[in-house]
Amino acid sequence: MLFTSVQLLAAATIALGAAADDASVLFKEFARETNQSLLWGPYRPNVYFGVRPKIPKSFMGGLLWSKVDNFQDVQNNFRHTCEQGDDMKGYGWDEFDARFGGQQTIYDAGNGIDITTMFVKIPGGTHGGSWATRVRGVVRKDAPPDLKTTVMFYASLEGLGSLEVENERSPLGYEGDVTLKGDSPGLGEYKVVVTAGRGFHPKHTHPSYEEKPLDRTFVRSLTVPPEILWQTKPIVFKNLKEQIDIYLEKYGEENAPPPPQVYTILNEPGTGNLHLIQKVFEGDFEFDVIFNSGSDHTEHFSSDVTAWINQASKNYWARFVRTFDPQKPFDVENLQRFASNMFSNLLGGLGYFYGDSVVDRSYAPEYDEENEGFWEEAAEARGRHQEKLEGPAELFTTVPSRPFFPRGFLWDEGFHLMPIIDWDLDLTLEVVKSWFNLMDEDGWIGREQILGGEARSKVPQEFQVQYPHYANPPTLFFILDTFIDKLGALNGTGTPGKEKLTPKLNSEHIKNTELGLQYLRDLYPKLKKHYYWFRKTQSGDLKSYDRDAFSTKEAYRWRGRTPQHILTSGLDDYPRPQPPHPGELHVDLISWMGMMTKSLKNIATLLGIDDDVRELTTIETAILRNIDDLHWSEKDKCYCDATIDDFEEHSLVCHKGYISLFPFLTGLLDPKSSQLGHIMKLLGDPDELWSEFGIRSLSKKDEFYGTGENYWRGPIWMNINYLAVVQLLKYAQLDGPHQKLATDLYSQLRLNLIKTVYDSWQDTGFAWEQYNPETGKGQRSAALHRLDESGC
Repeated sequence: MLFTSVQLLAAATIALGAAADDASVLFKEFARETNQSLLWGPYRPNVYFGVRPKIPKSFMGGLLWSKVDNFQDVQNNFRHTCEQGDDMKGYGWDEFDARFGGQQTIYDAGNGIDITTMFVKIPGGTHGGSWATRVRGVVRKDAPPDLKTTVMFYASLEGLGSLEVENERSPLGYEGDVTLKGDSPGLGEYKVVVTAGRGFHPKHTHPSYEEKPLDRTFVRSLTVPPEILWQTKPIVFKNLKEQIDIYLEKYGEENAPPPPQVYTILNEPGTGNLHLIQKVFEGDFEFDVIFNSGSDHTEHFSSDVTAWINQASKNYWARFVRTFDPQKPFDVENLQRFASNMFSNLLGGLGYFYGDSVVDRSYAPEYDEENEGFWEEAAEARGRHQEKLEGPAELFTTVPSRPFFPRGFLWDEGFHLMPIIDWDLDLTLEVVKSWFNLMDEDGWIGREQILGGEARSKVPQEFQVQYPHYANPPTLFFILDTFIDKLGALNGTGTPGKEKLTPKLNSEHIKNTELGLQYLRDLYPKLKKHYYWFRKTQSGDLKSYDRDAFSTKEAYRWRGRTPQHILTSGLDDYPRPQPPHPGELHVDLISWMGMMTKSLKNIATLLGIDDDVRELTTIETAILRNIDDLHWSEKDKCYCDATIDDFEEHSLVCHKGYISLFPFLTGLLDPKSSQLGHIMKLLGDPDELWSEFGIRSLSKKDEFYGTGENYWRGPIWMNINYLAVVQLLKYAQLDGPHQKLATDLYSQLRLNLIKTVYDSWQDTGFAWEQYNPETGKGQRSAALHRLDESGC
């Protein structure tokens, strides 16, 4: 049992005694080394390629490009931020490791070119070392071989320091490499070299060519307000227009230069906080961007970059096969490439965000949602109260979708980290810590982190405000449970019924148990505060109504309810009792609370906090009893939401679907219980939830199936299906009356899910937010990686 595992580790912790002080020193040293290895990265997932360090108001770089073979398409075809409307045949990371780098391919059909960015970290020195990016363009087969493409790398500095062009001025542009030299806090001195690269350049006979030959590199240095540095694309357009206006005035529209010449920036290098570096190519091309840290004391060249890229790729694939160990029938090359793409895109969605956020801390009494018609009162209160900017704050997180949701979502993050924890547990713990560092003094963490103006630019204004009484499913506790289990596995124990968790020792927190314990010691007070914030703000009403339950305390209700939505639950438009009622109780939320309680109890046990263990054990027992007492429908043989009917009595409202499965999905059901058998039968019934593509979010028999927004009313979601696969595997490995059914469902479901995602990926080049339950086709947001679907 896990309880036995954590008891053993707790005993070891107590025996170490004063070693905790030594662990604190060790922890600080490890934190320093981690910051070095993770400092740099393509941590701007909202753009096709962008690089920055995990330092507020610091260096930022990025890439823009467009075909320039005519005058009509340039404005619409200039690529920078990831947009679902761009004519892409797919894009994303084929290989990615946050500590070493990776390779990304962007299949830009609209521009007729495939862009590959190869980012690699070069260890050495301090300040995170050096890094390089190789940018390669290959003309697509359906495009003319002499395709003209303009490519621009920009380097900016938002905060203190300096950044300037080191080259001597060259009026016609630069024939060789362009070098910027900089100095900024946290990075020290550095140089950024944009190499001359390889490839042909357009030539023409218009006299403008003599003034600015297109085989040169052009540099425009600007000083712009720091708060708008992220608006690079409009800044580029403004500078292109300056050159266009000069050409028009000099040559007129009738004798204008050809498009590759017209769409160039003025060549005015110098000092500034934004430097635009432009190249114009004909056909295929390649060039490097090399960041040389002054602390490295070594200058790196393109030949070095080639060696580092080759070694990083070799190391990645060796680690990928070793970590995930694909078994038959999934050990074939095309499925391994698919799995790598899914995983690398997930991990390559890492971003570092810094900025202020919009919060309403009015604590209006209407926000307690205690009266009938509470959603109307709450809406009116939101109109009366003025939200304010708070922060700034920072967050290191993966994102659900680069084009649609390039920011942190609390409940998504737990799902994202499930496969990442096997790859890089220490990185996972960094992300978890970053989220809990956002917590306020009451224990609240905003469910959607929209930090700064760049992040807000992707969010409609009405959705930007965060409310300190709104919760979100605590999926990060899944990650902490896995961490504890891996600590136990290292000591020869573990949780029966889980997959083999023999550590591959790719984690310092596992290699050095005391380091892992110190992490939990530091985090535990925040976990506890967050837990009790949930209990206080999301409590359900058991005292105002006549309800027969084991406990008079353990019932829960999501705040933020409207007649058609509970966005805070993560299940948005899933059918709930109508009309909303202040006496409503939600089975998914009490299930999350049961999982959260169990997880916190295990951590308290591990750390030897006996008083907390006793209290949490009592709460856990009460929650488990109340799940059945308040939410089990003997008539419908499933778990249901509850409300208060017209006679002021407790009433169950059953919409069979994901809600019905939540005590099962969160691992709270006894393997011998009759409820487990009924839930698995519901899950496997093709007339209800089962489909050849995965488990439907709502039963085909439900009156609301496929209606309204149809977001969580039938479509297949991989995050919930993944939880089902995990639980089915657990019960398939445990003796009990439902073992055979669990085994059969597990085997078939994992095959169905892999086929669904793989087929859609082959058709479209993307993973998708959800999948159609009738056709299996991907739909809604593209390039959205909630978890490594291939790992089911």
